[in-house]
Amino acid sequence: MDIEVIISIVILVVGLILGMPIPFAFGGSFLWLTYTMDFNPNTLLASGYTQINSVVLLAIPLFVLAGKIMEKGNIGDALIGLVERFVGKAKSGLGAVSVIVSAVFGSISGSASATLSCIGSLMYPRMLKAGYPTGYTAALLAAACPLGLLIPPSSAQILYAWSSGTSVLACFTATVVPGIILVIFLCLVNAVMCRKMDIRQPEKEEGNWVANTGKAVVHAIPALIMPIIILGGIYGGIMTATEAAAISVAYAIPVGFLVYKGLKGKTFIQALTESASTTGVIMVMFFMVMIFSKLLTMLNVPTQIAETLLSITDNRIVILLMINLFMVIIGMIMDDTSGILLCTPILLPIVTSIGVHPVHFAAILGVNLGMGNITPPTAPMLYLSGRVVGAKINTMLKPIMIFIIFAWIPTLLLTTYVPAVATTLPGILMPQLFA
Repeated sequence: MDIEVIISIVILVVGLILGMPIPFAFGGSFLWLTYTMDFNPNTLLASGYTQINSVVLLAIPLFVLAGKIMEKGNIGDALIGLVERFVGKAKSGLGAVSVIVSAVFGSISGSASATLSCIGSLMYPRMLKAGYPTGYTAALLAAACPLGLLIPPSSAQILYAWSSGTSVLACFTATVVPGIILVIFLCLVNAVMCRKMDIRQPEKEEGNWVANTGKAVVHAIPALIMPIIILGGIYGGIMTATEAAAISVAYAIPVGFLVYKGLKGKTFIQALTESASTTGVIMVMFFMVMIFSKLLTMLNVPTQIAETLLSITDNRIVILLMINLFMVIIGMIMDDTSGILLCTPILLPIVTSIGVHPVHFAAILGVNLGMGNITPPTAPMLYLSGRVVGAKINTMLKPIMIFIIFAWIPTLLLTTYVPAVATTLPGILMPQLFA
């Protein structure tokens, strides 16, 4: 590999570690390569614009807006109340509620940070009141928030499908089973860890449980209809992901205003402005990352990395292990969006050369980057959770490592080395992809 390419990667990694904004870190690497390798910047800028000029990408700001409206409109409260009716009465119930609701909310927002901001702010007062330690609460919420990368419709999978030329529906369905497996593992680990905690049992409720549960179900129906519309429309072939995202926004607005009444004029404006700000950052980041990825492809970096790996070993299991380690490190130093845009053009040719289907790799990539986002020492989602809950990092390290070792890593190993975990559902819905 050319020394100029190595220096550009060093610039990128050092910039990210030092906390430089992601577009600037990628921009610095891009400028270094164009200066030292004599590339025409005008051609590269035009290429970047062409790549982001895609209807598919419209789904991402729309899902971001839908998540913000859910957060501001008290729609998340209705989901929490319903799940709590069924699993919240056990000693470890509130922890399980946090995991399950993170999965449901993540299926709409498609964002780890949005899931953590909304569900974390709603759940941590309840968990602390019940006696959950602050550090443990923050660690559990951080471990659950990347479910938004796995439970469809995921913005991360839209990006992977767009950048790899794979079916969006196939990528959505590839992560469903890994997401469910991770939910189960997180709930089981939470149940075991809560056995030694001094957690107060929920007070005995007044009235008939069946009647109260019925009220909770009725109250949550408008919130539940939202993922049903989105997923049913996409899986049924009625809507594209972009159309489903637009309909989710159109549905969430009246529900937030008229049903749950969390949306007011002020909070609605906040949702719009915060979504616009987030979208602006994402699109600038797309632009810079895609230019950098284009440069690496033009310099034949993916082929060089593949040749290096194959020169070390031709064992498929070992190669996948090294690729997984690389992706976890990428997830540790950058957000899921940048990680997918960087890893896809570099690693997809490598994994397909050893017989991994692109749809299978969608699930592997999603689990890896999700785990990287909560893995110390960088762990962006872990630090965000600490800020939401008000926990110190030293109190979060032990529980988060337990969740990683006993929930995330088993899910990753199953997803990586048992292809049917990721490919069975897409194979049923789209058998032509595996013909």
